Amino acid sequence: MLEVLSNRTYRHLFGAQIIALIGTELATVALGLLAFDLAGADAGTVLGTALAIKMIAYVGVATVAAAFAERLPRRAMLVSLDLVRAGIAVLLPFVTEVWQIYVLIFLLQSASAGFTPTFQATIPDVLPDEKDYTRALSLSRLAYDLESLVSPMLAALLLTLVSFHTLFAGTVIGFVASAAFVVSVLLPSPKPSTPRPIYERTTRGMRIYLATPRLRGLLTVNMAVAAAGAMVIVNTVVIVQGAFGLSQQSTALALAAFGGGSMLAALTLPRLLETVSDRAAILTGVALMIAGPIAPGFVMLLPLWFVIGIGYSTAQTPSGRLLRRSSRPEDRPALFAAQFALSHACWLVTYPLAGWLGAMLGLNPTFVVLAVVGAVSLVAAVLVWPVSDKETIAHRHPELPDSDPHWKEGSPSGGHRQAHAFVIDDLHPQWPREP
Repeated sequence: MLEVLSNRTYRHLFGAQIIALIGTELATVALGLLAFDLAGADAGTVLGTALAIKMIAYVGVATVAAAFAERLPRRAMLVSLDLVRAGIAVLLPFVTEVWQIYVLIFLLQSASAGFTPTFQATIPDVLPDEKDYTRALSLSRLAYDLESLVSPMLAALLLTLVSFHTLFAGTVIGFVASAAFVVSVLLPSPKPSTPRPIYERTTRGMRIYLATPRLRGLLTVNMAVAAAGAMVIVNTVVIVQGAFGLSQQSTALALAAFGGGSMLAALTLPRLLETVSDRAAILTGVALMIAGPIAPGFVMLLPLWFVIGIGYSTAQTPSGRLLRRSSRPEDRPALFAAQFALSHACWLVTYPLAGWLGAMLGLNPTFVVLAVVGAVSLVAAVLVWPVSDKETIAHRHPELPDSDPHWKEGSPSGGHRQAHAFVIDDLHPQWPREP
């Protein structure tokens, strides 16, 4: 996996990703503490609303940004978005009203929604070799898991020395350093495929996603992941500091337990996936996240969060493999942007649900409701995601002449019929039915 870091350009881009992730996680911890400082027992509602606004920005901006990323200079775009995020983060410590949180979060996350698909669109050009690109996807997933573990621990350490407002300074430093990493390398110029209208470029990834059975299954998994993750992210501060009456450091420790479980799964999955199918691993992860009601004390909360973290990572880590299998190289940026938007649309539902139900019904009923959402999502995934999930599929092309170069792919079998690794594209707009 680490072999791809020998590529200097990718190494710097990966460094930019890592340091920006740490800065973002520091802001997440600080935002939860700021919400509790401003709203007290209603912090879950405030944080849930703020994170819902974040999801609105992600869902609305990501696919549009991916379409423009095909045409704009990528280095200039990435650096500009990092500096915009740093400028907004500078303002967060000075927030005194709840509405100010909402405005700044929308602006910050709109810039992040533009950064992520642009970053993802760059990696296939930096690493044209298929194996290197696959390693980069795995390394990126591991970076998210590592960040989930390290950043809360770093936040807990910093909170013993400074107030939570100072954590926002770490966010600013992270975005500025990310921009510096990007500036230090030359990035390939965008290489768009067949010229398409902006509407088609914006919706192409979504159309490929929804036409692919395994990705429709992934969409239901996204909902289960969002249900479990929302309970942890939105209500940890309320559980630890509100219900248990513990300190800010305990909140960070609880989040670190969740990150620790996620990290453990990320370290063991590469070998496991050599013998277990992506489908089996992902559905097992979803099952682990469907946990019981809230534990009666902080000590019991930590192992529960740890187990949910294991399921959270197990359900998400193989998703990059599914996206790679389901697209041609030129369509991957659009497909990853679609996954980004659709997965965050699920969070758009579960974030406010976790916050508002927690305030109205209490924590235990909220946990049960979100567990039911996860269970329903698991059943849906089992039903819509074929067990066989074949990569090579026999299909027909009655519309193609015998001289068409497409017949050179796979194994033609006569009668305008052939078998090859099947993905949705211009020649294959629909998934074939099994014979």
